Amino acid sequence: MSKALIVFGSTTGNTESVADILSEVLEKKGIDTELKNAADVSAASLSDGKDIILFGCSTWGDDEIELQDDFIPLYDDLEQAGLKEKKVAVFGCGDSSYTYFCGAVDAIEEKAGKLGADIVVDSLKIDGDPSRSEVESWAEEVCQKI
Repeated sequence: MSKALIVFGSTTGNTESVADILSEVLEKKGIDTELKNAADVSAASLSDGKDIILFGCSTWGDDEIELQDDFIPLYDDLEQAGLKEKKVAVFGCGDSSYTYFCGAVDAIEEKAGKLGADIVVDSLKIDGDPSRSEVESWAEEVCQKI
């Protein structure tokens, strides 16, 4: 059985809602899925035993990209996560009126790629409240890559 880890950082609850929907879809597809808040994990050996890691983070800040507070320590230590040749997908919520719409998603995806991760699908960037159908559709794409 394939194993997935979904790690999210959420302040308003939108990114957490997306993570919950993703977890439901992956589980229905027979993928053993672990869902963790970024505040409750450390980067060390994060990917051990996992076939894919999904990172979810909301974006704050107008003048510069600001990752969600709980996600920052994980992002800073991502080198320790063992992402080389691991399948990775990134999602997040933001507000398109900001200069860096979902910039945290781009930052995480870029860093994971530089660390040798295999970015398996285009990132999911949600403007405002998540649409269940949009999230489910993206989750289906992810499932095809596991």
